[in-house]
Amino acid sequence: MKIVVLDGYTENPGDLSWRGFEELGELTVYDRTPADEIITRIGDAQIVVTNKTPLSAETISACPSIEYIGVIATGYNVVDTVAAKAKGIPVTNIPTYGTQAVAQFTMALLLEICHHIGHHNAAVKEGRWQECIDFCFWDYPLIELSGKTMGIIGFGRIGQAVAIIAKAMGMNVIAFDRQECEAGHQIANYVSLDTLYQEADVISLHCPLFPSTQGMINKDSIEKMKDGVILLNSSRGPLIIESDLADALHRGKVYAAAVDVVSVEPIKPDNPLLKAKNCLITPHIAWAPKESRQRLMDIAVDNLRGFVDGAPQNVVNP
Repeated sequence: MKIVVLDGYTENPGDLSWRGFEELGELTVYDRTPADEIITRIGDAQIVVTNKTPLSAETISACPSIEYIGVIATGYNVVDTVAAKAKGIPVTNIPTYGTQAVAQFTMALLLEICHHIGHHNAAVKEGRWQECIDFCFWDYPLIELSGKTMGIIGFGRIGQAVAIIAKAMGMNVIAFDRQECEAGHQIANYVSLDTLYQEADVISLHCPLFPSTQGMINKDSIEKMKDGVILLNSSRGPLIIESDLADALHRGKVYAAAVDVVSVEPIKPDNPLLKAKNCLITPHIAWAPKESRQRLMDIAVDNLRGFVDGAPQNVVNP
């Protein structure tokens, strides 16, 4: 059985092992695959593993040897799952590998907004504390989170993990999700989306990208929010109309924003958030601690092993 990994670098830049895949077949790993080489690199492989390399209906049709597609990520929109299903090809994803990592990163974004630790560290090393006539100084308002309200949109595993941390810091937590669950009720109070916009001091996005959620953060929804709200996004970039958020940041309607994802990745030089006031941007790394990537690798291997054994799991196009 031939296995080809089309874009393995971000999952494993060299600190993990592909051994689990090697035990299941003849493995070829490419760091990245340009669009014009996808079909050639798949060749006669039966197993195709991808992260962000697209597998269109045309590509799937041009590679009749494909028997299985494994996406080494949670999102699987890079694969035409309908075309794969029509040819009897199961597509699997990795649904639960990064819950704690993303929750931790989300709170790190929030704490950086509250304290600007990186800025003040740099200021000290530039000599400003040595020159200060007082025993301390700060360049930004410092924010205490205890007693403030965290509103979480999308209250699945990651949203709930964020809520647990927020509550440990003394925050009140409200949540919106179209599918409420008992576990969620034990952690937070479910409210309507409009109520969340109106009551939250901090809004954190953890919902999937669907047509119904694309652009949900826009000039209209922002106007429903509290003046000075803080917005966090470690979910999907297109949830936000970035020009509307940039405008709200410049006006002060949104006090600060921190995003680990943007609408087009890598970020384009004309993205309006690059010049927006009080906006932190990180390069889609919430998922990337070694521990979570190892978990992702282990699940990806288990997914393939399940397919080989006739008991496929995490299939997104059953």
